[in-house]
Amino acid sequence: MTDQAKAVSPLKNLLAGGFGGMCLVFVGHPLDTVKVRLQTQPPSAPGQPPMYSGTFDCFRKTLMREGLRGLYRGMAAPIIGVTPMFAVCFFGFGLGKKLQQKHPEDVLSYPQLFAAGMLSGVFTTGIMTPGERIKCLLQIQASSGETKYTGALDCAKKVYQESGIRGIYKGTVLTLMRDVPASGMYFMTYEWLKNILTPEGKSVSELSVPRILAAGGFAGIFNWVVAIPPDVLKSRFQTAPPGKYPNGFRDVLTELVQREGVTSLYKGFNAVMIRAFPANAACFLGFEVAMKFLNWITPNL
Repeated sequence: MTDQAKAVSPLKNLLAGGFGGMCLVFVGHPLDTVKVRLQTQPPSAPGQPPMYSGTFDCFRKTLMREGLRGLYRGMAAPIIGVTPMFAVCFFGFGLGKKLQQKHPEDVLSYPQLFAAGMLSGVFTTGIMTPGERIKCLLQIQASSGETKYTGALDCAKKVYQESGIRGIYKGTVLTLMRDVPASGMYFMTYEWLKNILTPEGKSVSELSVPRILAAGGFAGIFNWVVAIPPDVLKSRFQTAPPGKYPNGFRDVLTELVQREGVTSLYKGFNAVMIRAFPANAACFLGFEVAMKFLNWITPNL
């Protein structure tokens, strides 16, 4: 972990993280749409097939009915939200590392990296929740056959008119429950894999593009192994009609487990895992490229 000896710049992390977030959304949004539709599809009636039989069936039906545009439905919200969210996420991670260093040359342990990653999850919740709420509502409306919202801004406006700021931030606790431990796993795993993949005698900063892609991709998979159960609960809760779950996530959890079993907490698992590798590989590659560029033009920032 020799490269951690460099002074941490939270500001550079902020800027590079924003670019990484844009890369993640562009690569990962189609399968995110599939994931949300699988997580929120209603139980099928007795003797009737489900709306979607699985990841590939949902992908195929969405593509056939709505075209490529359908797979990118709701992308405006995450682009607007994810870019600053990942900027803040990487900023929080950089700040978390810096707060634990007594001296700039201190090398952090993996538990310390996990703690820094958890701090980033706390930082991002305020930005993440509204974007996730709007994105999920837009992603499910096409499959429901209704057209209540014409776009991200229209959706935000109508949700605010109906429920106020509480409606915009519906699902905040579940977003926090998902992102704090998952972000810790995300960053710790990425740093661990970078060190493992660094050839002996080489610096982590000299990692090739394929190795950065591998580290970022597998970090995304580890992240979602932790994140998917609270993500399922969050998707259900955020797309439910007002008042359906008066006790919050406890009601969602009880309903899901009683009606559909514990395995329902892993709905959309295949879509998440298929998406996790390329999306997060793109994110970390974008981050590393942007960071190298920033180090080149502003070495003392």
